[in-house]
Amino acid sequence: MLIEKKYMKALITGATGFVGSHLADKLLEKGYDVYCLTRKTSNLQWLKGKNVHLVEGDLFSNDVLSETIKDMDFIFHVAGVVKAKNKEGFEKGNYLTTKNLLELTLKFKPGIKKFIHISSGAVCGPNPDDSPIVETYIPNPKTTYGRTKKMAEDEVAKFKDKFPVIIVRPPAVFGPRDTEIFIYFKTFAGGLNSVIGLREKYLSLIYVEDLVDGIILAAEKDTLSGSIYFICSDKEYNWNDIGNVTSKLLGKKAFKVRVPHWIVYTVGAIAQFFSVFSKKAATLNLEKCFDITRKKWVFSNEKAKRELGFKEKYTLEESFGKTIMWYKEMKWLK
Repeated sequence: MLIEKKYMKALITGATGFVGSHLADKLLEKGYDVYCLTRKTSNLQWLKGKNVHLVEGDLFSNDVLSETIKDMDFIFHVAGVVKAKNKEGFEKGNYLTTKNLLELTLKFKPGIKKFIHISSGAVCGPNPDDSPIVETYIPNPKTTYGRTKKMAEDEVAKFKDKFPVIIVRPPAVFGPRDTEIFIYFKTFAGGLNSVIGLREKYLSLIYVEDLVDGIILAAEKDTLSGSIYFICSDKEYNWNDIGNVTSKLLGKKAFKVRVPHWIVYTVGAIAQFFSVFSKKAATLNLEKCFDITRKKWVFSNEKAKRELGFKEKYTLEESFGKTIMWYKEMKWLK
């Protein structure tokens, strides 16, 4: 059974970002009245000219949030911190913001139709064996990011008997507007295919359009409060698969270089050291090195398919093709 969505109001946190802006587009397309939480410093490039309501504030702007939340039917909590200079930064950006938003929702809109929290596969940690991780797996996060996302999930679970809540765990996400996996495409287009480690590594992926479809299904379906869903690819991929598809789509071959783990950790240590003297957190640090040197980050979407009716629209070649075409149209790739 689907929840009736006509004229529904939805608040999105993190709406100026990669996933959040695509979610805003899809909700508008489906007829939702969309409210986007934005800061004064937010880059609004992906929201310009769109029929969204901009709510100026952050996740601790309680007066602004309370006034907005009381009129909402859905809350999509996409915002989070993927890099920070210290543990406190991760806790504030992932855990405390979620806690505050949940408490305000309970106080000002306890009758909310659903609160959808976008988490991460990082809460589980890498695969302990060759089997895909399922939702019943006991999380074992290995990084500060993963641990603070798990803290946020635990906080969401505390509210499952107070109003309907759902947790969505994506794997690595790619698509138009992304700047992280884009680095891989840019490097490959430049003639270099850097692969980490001497042995194959496997991962789940998700195209951003498929992810937002899954998120909206989690909101609209009549689900059990507190449910968790992996929204991810049907297949697991290794970097050889990814390289072959990329080579075909770009029409060029790249020189393949396998980078030993010790080099990855050395670069990460140097980047982490110099970030101490910078205002910005390092993109690559020792914890990130741990993540990217694991053998498998693979999850199962069987529960999402069974309970939500989730289905990938595109093959990897199709979704990579759409992504590369967008990068070229935007002049990000030549």
